[in-house]
Amino acid sequence: MGMIKEIKELVGSAREKDPAATNAFEIIMTYSGLHAILNHRVANWMHRHRMPFLPRWISQCSRFFTGIEIHPGAKIGKGLFIDHGMGVVIGETSEIGDNVTIFQGATLGGTGKEKGKRHPTIGDNTIVSAGAKVLGSIEIGKNVIIGAGAVVIRSVPDDVTVVGVPGRIVKVGGEKVLSDESHRMHLPDPVSDILIDACARIDFLEKQLGKQKSKKKDKEK
Repeated sequence: MGMIKEIKELVGSAREKDPAATNAFEIIMTYSGLHAILNHRVANWMHRHRMPFLPRWISQCSRFFTGIEIHPGAKIGKGLFIDHGMGVVIGETSEIGDNVTIFQGATLGGTGKEKGKRHPTIGDNTIVSAGAKVLGSIEIGKNVIIGAGAVVIRSVPDDVTVVGVPGRIVKVGGEKVLSDESHRMHLPDPVSDILIDACARIDFLEKQLGKQKSKKKDKEK
């Protein structure tokens, strides 16, 4: 009965979040994200009961057939929807809340060889868009939208939108905050630093050029 309930929840989540989902039979038979999650439930049960080899074997077989790699140790809540899914990677100590959506190419990964909790925790109702990388033992709040291709390596609060490399908070509660420094994620951004430095240099040179022109006019007088 537990597996039947799980399938119903996954089908309901797919129908709610994917306009292309036409009927339950098609979702059950063709949606790789659903297959990967069901396989993970089995592998995770075995992992929690300390069974050797089989959990990783199931995980790798699932990866081969679905293109989605979920470590057996990952904790996944209800109603996860993995759309398309090819290239999705979910690390061992990842924790995913309820009703989360993950698109193709997204990674919930680590940042090195640290031990213990080394993968992110994703809050309820969060969207991790295509190609996004959420790395390290960080916490992503509830109702967060992580934009396509974003790289997030710092925790973010609830109800925000994060975009860019490195990730920046650009919306809080649906309101734009691009000009508000208090809402920005303090991540190293060498490209931005170079542009700021270049603008400062250009401003300095323009002022110097203006002074030289002024002196030249005074001499001509």
